[in-house]
Amino acid sequence: MSKVKYYYDSENLAYRKIKTRKRTKFGVIVLFLLASALFGSLSFIILLNTPYFETPKDRLQAREIENLRLNYALLNKKMDQVNGVVDAIENRDNNLYRVYFNKTAIPDSIRKAGFQGKNRYQLLEGYNNSQLVLNTTKRIDVLSKELAIQSKSLDVILKLAEAKSDFLSAIPAIQPVQNENLKQMASGFGYRTDPFTKARKMHEGMDFTAKTGTAIYATGDGMVVKADNTASGYGNHIVIRHGFGYETLYAHLSKYKARAGQRVKRGDIIGYVGSTGRSEGPHLHYEVHKDKKVVNPLNFYYGNISAVEYVVIAQLANQENQSLD
Repeated sequence: MSKVKYYYDSENLAYRKIKTRKRTKFGVIVLFLLASALFGSLSFIILLNTPYFETPKDRLQAREIENLRLNYALLNKKMDQVNGVVDAIENRDNNLYRVYFNKTAIPDSIRKAGFQGKNRYQLLEGYNNSQLVLNTTKRIDVLSKELAIQSKSLDVILKLAEAKSDFLSAIPAIQPVQNENLKQMASGFGYRTDPFTKARKMHEGMDFTAKTGTAIYATGDGMVVKADNTASGYGNHIVIRHGFGYETLYAHLSKYKARAGQRVKRGDIIGYVGSTGRSEGPHLHYEVHKDKKVVNPLNFYYGNISAVEYVVIAQLANQENQSLD
């Protein structure tokens, strides 16, 4: 039973009972309900946005997300370092290796193109940290493709370098007879007097006079394709095919050290000086052929003589004297 409330009537000097109208009661009830609803809503909003009310599971998840962001930041920092190294390698590749081997540089539009066409990253979209994950994944893909392109480029450069090494080894770059064993440079390349007919004719090689039995050296790497006396005038002779269009001929040998079909290296002894065939005395007749045309052997002596020695040999070789064959 509710309490009865009174008020003092000063005019009549008496206590009278307070009567509450129904409308007033209804208004109070509605106001109370509205206030309760408003308070409840505010409490719910504050609860959702206040960290102090997070559950242990929420806190664990928040830590994991923060660790994830930190790891992605570290990964991007490492990728910055890797990109710097890759850029340096690409720069050397384009401006040194490819220039040396006369190859076209690979443009950045190809190196850093990434993967075009289909959206490869659709599954990573729509999450709170999607942008961070997307950007990092794209960087990894671009870097992976750069490395693949650079790897293929270096494979090409390696093959070119190997071919270049083979080419340099094949060039007939040394004298076939060592200077200390020479008596003199008897005759050079060009028109000379024939020792038998006394007529002026083209001498297609160089004549090195030396004692019989003096060692003769292969002037470049190659394959001995001939070691016999079947060619007219050359007597015992050897022909080496070096590749890249080069062949050398060594004539008037006293005996062979190499045989047909044998591979030789520059500096290997292949035979010995003699005077077989059409010859006026012990000497080596030496020829260089490039693309089946005779060329001056003097142009290739850079592998085992000094600049001073080269000048002396050039002066002797250019004298228009009588050849020995």
